[in-house]
Amino acid sequence: MPAPQLLVLFGSQTGTAQDVAERVGREARRRRLGCRVQALDSYAVANLIREPLVVFVCATTGQGDPPDNMKNFWRFIFRKNLPSTSLCQMDFAVLGLGDSSYAKFNFVAKKLHRRLLQLGASALLPICLGDDQHELGPDATIDPWLGDLWEKVLELYPVPIDLPVIPHGVPLPSKFTLQFLPEAPNPSSKESCLAISDSLGPPSESQPFLAPMVTNQRVTGPSHFQDVRLIEFDITDSGISFAAGDVVLIQPSNSAAHIQQFCHVLGLDPSQCFVLQPREPDVPCPPGLPQPCSVWQLVSQYLDIASVPRRSFFELLACLSPHELEREKLLELSSAQGQEDLCEYCSRPRRTILEVLCDFPHTAGAIPPEYLLDLIPQIRPRAFSIASSLLVHPRRLQILVAVVQYRTRLKEPRRGLCSSWLASLDPKKGPVQVPLWVRPGGLAFPETPDTPVIMVGPGTGVAPFRAAVQERVAQGQTGNFLFFGCRWRDQDFYWGDEWQELEKRGCLTLVTAFSREQQGQKVYVQHRLRELGPLVWELLDHRGAYFYLAGNAKYMPTDVMEALMSIFQEEGGLSHPNAATYLARLQRTLRFQTETWA
Repeated sequence: MPAPQLLVLFGSQTGTAQDVAERVGREARRRRLGCRVQALDSYAVANLIREPLVVFVCATTGQGDPPDNMKNFWRFIFRKNLPSTSLCQMDFAVLGLGDSSYAKFNFVAKKLHRRLLQLGASALLPICLGDDQHELGPDATIDPWLGDLWEKVLELYPVPIDLPVIPHGVPLPSKFTLQFLPEAPNPSSKESCLAISDSLGPPSESQPFLAPMVTNQRVTGPSHFQDVRLIEFDITDSGISFAAGDVVLIQPSNSAAHIQQFCHVLGLDPSQCFVLQPREPDVPCPPGLPQPCSVWQLVSQYLDIASVPRRSFFELLACLSPHELEREKLLELSSAQGQEDLCEYCSRPRRTILEVLCDFPHTAGAIPPEYLLDLIPQIRPRAFSIASSLLVHPRRLQILVAVVQYRTRLKEPRRGLCSSWLASLDPKKGPVQVPLWVRPGGLAFPETPDTPVIMVGPGTGVAPFRAAVQERVAQGQTGNFLFFGCRWRDQDFYWGDEWQELEKRGCLTLVTAFSREQQGQKVYVQHRLRELGPLVWELLDHRGAYFYLAGNAKYMPTDVMEALMSIFQEEGGLSHPNAATYLARLQRTLRFQTETWA
């Protein structure tokens, strides 16, 4: 019998799971297996009952949550009314991506694997648990697991003998063809390819709103080490609405200098225009790219040349390289044995795709343009907590942006693509438009008017709480308790005057921790929580308060949870196990919510 179409479905937040899913697709095609690769939420999930062979690749985000592009699928697959024989014709495998330093390591993959078994599907092999913490990254687990997967699949669905495996050194056909046009269809090749939606729905990733930037103001002191901006957009007539806790997604662009350097090293004319055609009928063209499109538009708004390349980039680059020495090095960096070298060359110093291409100039100059979309990932939108309420600032949307810049052993400082791009925009010099849209965030605030809220937001983590405080004060809710921490009162105390004014009006209880302002031990928000343990316990246990935490994920969330555990034990008289149960109950009932980022 003919081999069935393999379906690879992925849930990806940062692009890693998508990259792995596409790798599975490539390996399937090399073995002459038909294969489709799709994001979970773009697949009609009701069709799963007819799929004979599916590989699920899914990341775990936050506190054990599914990625955004698999949330609809997640809700569907866990419906209680699905029969236990729904998927009895399906063979499946689950590949998870997670980080073992988090409590809910690969929680989504594990839960999905159990659910598919409950619905009658047959597991081809045990679940793969990729771990970011492994010295060689998730590939240390993925490589041997994929070897086992192909052995199992080809045993069940053998490929005809006259179809040999396509060797790794031979490039597979590109996803798209590029037909260059003899002349540009319009005079400006540098215009944005994004347009305001004519559709009735609110702005979205496929149709963002081009929001005029109103202000772009530095809010940290001149001597502070970090440049933090308060940025305001005009969203009049956009169809955008939001509540406290929601996030705005912004689609950034590459810098003009990087675009020019990229075009130079690849020998591309930035003003030349082309039409994109998928090679296969079921592959859609990338959303947001116009037809026809200029090279400048493609590189500016689509190709993430400032990202750190993954192993798959080196695999394809090696296939395309005509230069013996460069090809040899690329093959080494893409091999299983070369992963420590790849980490040393790329991941640790955060070397970008553009820098790698400059390091391999003979290969870069020979890349066929139609392979650019296979080789280089799409620029992903960046999410920012909305820092304002429509009740206080109608027709406006504000965000707090820390401009990311740090040094590695490379000569050039590393810069965050979106934060640096936003910081470079100056509405005082002329109109500036930024493509954006809004989605629900990880924080939801109580609707009951007399429920108090405790908000812990050090640094830029305070942004969503400004929206919440504004909204709650406008609705007459006064039980607002904010724990804010930063280094210096006069350098990075975001909205300090605003908080103090609300405190005077009796609308807010503000507790601050300025970590660098005392001699000896630094004071952080968790210390202030412990100091006010009786109040925190009273609010949580007697007044039904909700507790919120937002900010950097490195140490602060663990420190705050330890502080809470000690409060539950000291003020509530609970044993350690009972305190842990109490905290788990707060989390389960959404009275303890977090939004943290790396």
